[in-house]
Amino acid sequence: MSDSEDDAPTLSAHTLAALQEFYNETRSGLDHSTTSASDQFAVGAVQEDWRMSQFWYSDDTAAQLAEEVVREAGEGGRIACVSAPSVYQKLKQGIVEGSDRVSAVVLEFDRRFAAYGSDFIFYDYSEPLSLPASVAPQSFDIVLADPPYLSEECLSKVAQTIKYLSKGKVLLCTGAIMENLAKELLDLKVCSFLPKHNRNLSNEFRCFVNYPSHLLRS
Repeated sequence: MSDSEDDAPTLSAHTLAALQEFYNETRSGLDHSTTSASDQFAVGAVQEDWRMSQFWYSDDTAAQLAEEVVREAGEGGRIACVSAPSVYQKLKQGIVEGSDRVSAVVLEFDRRFAAYGSDFIFYDYSEPLSLPASVAPQSFDIVLADPPYLSEECLSKVAQTIKYLSKGKVLLCTGAIMENLAKELLDLKVCSFLPKHNRNLSNEFRCFVNYPSHLLRS
């Protein structure tokens, strides 16, 4: 998946250097020889790769977003995490109340997440409707999406995926600069809740919803 560097969330020079050092010193993917069943779903169990515009949420943000989608999906609900693996991971940790009463999948371009078995759906935003036949239209009670790039082209295509997947409820996390387009494409309102990442990004990030969410007044 590619896009211009200007479209990706940006890091300060200091953070970028630290992140490059971090990436060089760590292995990517799940190491099943050292990862126990209890922490294989921890946020960061799969190392973020900034070259693919991957920036994981902070543990607290992942937990709050997981709580939100569980609440909105309802008993027996289905949740789709589009390019938002850290929320999927938090759901699968079993520490969010009610997460055992919903099901979730993660749609990702990064095939390292195939380690999560049948919950993993390969997803390339440039082909927004190229999904397995097993993924039925309007089959998810809530769709949470975090497009990898801050561009009109990326959000427009991800919006097509969202519309295909969702029964109605949408939770979008992206740059504040995308607010007008989010309104135009999906009729979303900006939330008071401010998502945070493990790495400090220079772009202001926000959440957007199309339902009466707790996040609107957080």
